Amino acid sequence: QVQLVESGGGLVQPGGSLRLSCAASGSIRTIYTMGWYRQAPGNARDLVARISSGGSTNYADSVKGRFTISRDNAKKTVYLQMNSLKPEDTAVYYCNAALMRSDTGIIQTSWGQGTQATVSS
Repeated sequence: QVQLVESGGGLVQPGGSLRLSCAASGSIRTIYTMGWYRQAPGNARDLVARISSGGSTNYADSVKGRFTISRDNAKKTVYLQMNSLKPEDTAVYYCNAALMRSDTGIIQTSWGQGTQATVSS
């Protein structure tokens, strides 16, 4: 079994910061790309940022210059530092990982349960 557990969401005022974390655990041999997606009510789930196993990153245009994705491969953890937050950043943030299972050798995509980030005064 594979689990992704997010933490770090909450309520913050516009202009504030939040740092999200996502730790992977279970039957994992290798983690490839890890990423963060978000979904606001009534909207689709969209990519926010992703990072390869080698550290290459991609960002949605709406968060470039404000958000930073990073990872600690030894801890199987990905982070999202969110600065200069805006009300439109309010959403449930989901962690995502492409990985190879150690028990079956199957490559799969796993998702976390989501963490709410609310930006409001």
